[in-house]
Amino acid sequence: MSLRSEEDFLCPVCHEVFKDPVVLSCSHSFCKDCLQKWWRGKKTYDCPCCKRRSSKSDPPRNLALRNLCEAFLAERGERGDRGDRGDRGGRVSEGSESLCSLHSEKLKIFCLDHQQPICVICRDSKMHSNHRFRPIDEAAQDLKEELQKSLKPLKEKLQVFEDVKGSYDQIVKHIKVQAQSTEREIKEQFKNLHQFLHNEEKVRIAHLKEDEVQKTKIMKEKVESLSRETAALSSTIRATERELKAEDISFLQNYKAAVKKAQQRPLLQDPELASGVLIDVAKHLGNLTFNVWSKMKEKVFYSPVILDPNTADPELVVFDNLSSVKSGERKPLPKNPERTKFSCSVLGSKGFNSGTHEWDVDVGNNKDWELGVLSEYSQVSRRLQSGLWRILFSDGKFSAFSSPDTEKDLPVKKEVRRIRVHLDFDRGKLSFSDLDTNAHMHTFTHSFSDTLFPYIYTENPQPVKILPVKVTVTVEKNT
Repeated sequence: MSLRSEEDFLCPVCHEVFKDPVVLSCSHSFCKDCLQKWWRGKKTYDCPCCKRRSSKSDPPRNLALRNLCEAFLAERGERGDRGDRGDRGGRVSEGSESLCSLHSEKLKIFCLDHQQPICVICRDSKMHSNHRFRPIDEAAQDLKEELQKSLKPLKEKLQVFEDVKGSYDQIVKHIKVQAQSTEREIKEQFKNLHQFLHNEEKVRIAHLKEDEVQKTKIMKEKVESLSRETAALSSTIRATERELKAEDISFLQNYKAAVKKAQQRPLLQDPELASGVLIDVAKHLGNLTFNVWSKMKEKVFYSPVILDPNTADPELVVFDNLSSVKSGERKPLPKNPERTKFSCSVLGSKGFNSGTHEWDVDVGNNKDWELGVLSEYSQVSRRLQSGLWRILFSDGKFSAFSSPDTEKDLPVKKEVRRIRVHLDFDRGKLSFSDLDTNAHMHTFTHSFSDTLFPYIYTENPQPVKILPVKVTVTVEKNT
């Protein structure tokens, strides 16, 4: 067949030999699938070539063209399955990777417009008219470099996914460790409470038993005394009754002795039931649970600030009571979003966005520490230059820092071991004072708008402690 005839077997849309061709009213033919894909999403059925509108959404098959295509393919040895329909004219033959499927010529040129290798005949054909070409080796090198550029961000993205997956795996392991350690601490604290209640139960039952023994002893003594008096009186009564039953002569002869014997024992007062000898049940049971609860305050501690270990720097050790922290060996902790990016620091678990709040901190003999508050925005955005108000002690002197990174030396000469932090959110004041002398150290003034979290920084192995507040139990009268 002539070159002109070969071009006539190519679909204008996919540039392949027609497969299942259909013909429009304008006489242009296309592969059925190509035409349907061309029309997909369009409101009208226009010809891809001349733009003439077709009245049929399912045009008739072009049987004559189909037969000619099959004859052409038979001539080229391509009858049957023609592989991937993504190839255009000039694609690589399955039987020979370096031969043109249309002309059986070697593929020596790369068409930049169709982005595929072609032969010399394809280059001179109408289908590649006015196209741009490159030698195979040059085109391959250029496209490899281009593909290599596309590969780099993919590898970078893959690394990100692998890093995140590694973090997820670490978090799963850490969750198990957290669950186990938290369970142990819960059991330990409840064990202490159970022990306290058990001891309290033993003490109160012991008091009850002691009360029972004492009251029983008193009553036994009273019963024994009363029994002795009763026996003596009974003996006198029986003797007197015997004399009364005697004959007159005998009675008169023994009268003086019987009267004397009866009068030897003075008449006793009638015995009375003793008061206060019963067990004072009200003393043992009255408000029992309240009294035990009130006494339990000696074992219960309330911390106004609970440290959040999920925010702690890996070089810090947060104690199990979540109110003390110190510097320690770096631990392999997960990089969860809550963990602060600020070195050697930890945040409180609860933030404040209104009202007044106060907490006391024991810094002990530590030589390098910071106390203050951090805004939620700064924690999320990881911006240390804003949203952090703190006083610090370093190199033997006190300083105050506020955002944006404003430093002020504080005229504090005396050693301070315990510090009170007072936050008045609504009035925009954050104050620090010496808890032992009540001496004012510094006050920040700012119009707070974001939630503030207590902030602690330390590089010392000695713990920095949130001091517990006194727990009291009060009873309110009904109004």
